[in-house]
Amino acid sequence: MTADAFTALLPFLVLSAAAVAVMLAIAIRRSFRLIFWLTVGGLLASLSTLPHALAVAPLRVTDLLLVDAYGLFFHALLLLAALAVALLCLAYFRRRENENEEIFVLLLTSTLGALLLVSSAHLAMFFLGLEVLTISLFPMIAYSVRASRPLEAGIKYLMLSGLASSFLMFGMALVYGDLGGLSFEQIGASGAALEQKPLALAGMFLILAAIGFKLSLVPFHLWTPDVYQGAPAPVTAFLATVSKASVFALLLRFFTTVHAERSETFLCVLGLLAVVSILAGNLLALLQDSLKRLLAYSSIGHMGYLLVGFVAAGLLRRDLQAETIAFYLAAYTLTSLAAFGAISAISDDARESDRLSDYAGLFWRSPWLAAVLTLSLLSLAGIPLTVGFVGKFYVFAAGVQAETWPLVATVVVGSGIGIYYYLRVVLAMIQPADAGHRLALHPAAGTALAVTALLVLAAGLFPQLLIDAAANTPHSPTTADSPHQAAASPAASR
Repeated sequence: MTADAFTALLPFLVLSAAAVAVMLAIAIRRSFRLIFWLTVGGLLASLSTLPHALAVAPLRVTDLLLVDAYGLFFHALLLLAALAVALLCLAYFRRRENENEEIFVLLLTSTLGALLLVSSAHLAMFFLGLEVLTISLFPMIAYSVRASRPLEAGIKYLMLSGLASSFLMFGMALVYGDLGGLSFEQIGASGAALEQKPLALAGMFLILAAIGFKLSLVPFHLWTPDVYQGAPAPVTAFLATVSKASVFALLLRFFTTVHAERSETFLCVLGLLAVVSILAGNLLALLQDSLKRLLAYSSIGHMGYLLVGFVAAGLLRRDLQAETIAFYLAAYTLTSLAAFGAISAISDDARESDRLSDYAGLFWRSPWLAAVLTLSLLSLAGIPLTVGFVGKFYVFAAGVQAETWPLVATVVVGSGIGIYYYLRVVLAMIQPADAGHRLALHPAAGTALAVTALLVLAAGLFPQLLIDAAANTPHSPTTADSPHQAAASPAASR
């Protein structure tokens, strides 16, 4: 191994070492606070290696792994999100009975799986990263084993993840059988001929189905509301941010490397998935009286918005496509962390505050928490001065310039419906309520909420820094501009 390859691998190596160190520390001495600090130290140490890895990027470390600026942007986003979840876990699990130190080991290993997924350059690493991420998520979701709902959510996620993995493996087998290779570049070398290879095309659609399950795209979304509601609130935050952002980043790298934009069949299928996800997610969110289920259906709609950006920006320019997706994912991650962090902070030892009635009068009982939750809901709705507005503007502008009018109309309709159910929660919070006790906020949860809320507001007011950071195209030696490239774009007009 060369020195450059070792440097490029440092984020993975440091995070792996941190997971092992935390496991050993648990075996020697059980101390929830000590394990928390070791976890935070491991995440910060991995973050500190990113500038060194960037200095040698882009670099193909092996046939399986590619370290480039695009992947390192998501490494930073995922590690910061995991750090926020660790803070939420400290506040949430410290007051629960039993020994809860293992939640931090699972957090580190699942984050490692997410980093591997983002840097995958081969279907084998795609599968390995996805399984490392998913297998760690099973016990995280069902962590509170004495409660029936988390256990049920964990079993549902296990069974449906097994089904998605079988789709993925079968799809990979068909692709290999027809093309004789599993690296993204080998698949991309088939170019437009892919549509004339029925086995490979069927395999690609099976892989897309597996990705659709992880992203909760309709019709693969059925697990989402039950798992979101059943999992502990900090784990739901991790599931909604790190898991989905890493899978979508992988989707972009995979489909740009294999030149999926050249296939009208793929674009039509992705567009259809976007439309039904936006409409179904937003309409079903209207019916919910549980805030976690409402946010689960809302996340389905947001994955649909991302697919609109993926299809529309991909028809214009590849760099615009990457910029749109990276910015939207960063905005969605920050906003979701603030929303689920507020739910985690409001929940007490007996049960999670999940029903909308639990939030009645929150502005009078805890103005700070109510303000953070309101800000996150306004950002999810795409209201100006929040980072969510800029993300949705990217998607809308790309759709208009690419003249994908059915997709643009769906975004407008979905956003209009979303404003109604998000404001419904805000109205519940400002309603007068019986005098109740003021909520005590743990310093760790307070820190996580303060930082994420400030970032949601700061990136909405001054988005250029995040735009510059997100402007990285997945590196590929075979990259070619889209045949539908157009001169005009939001990036060009900035």
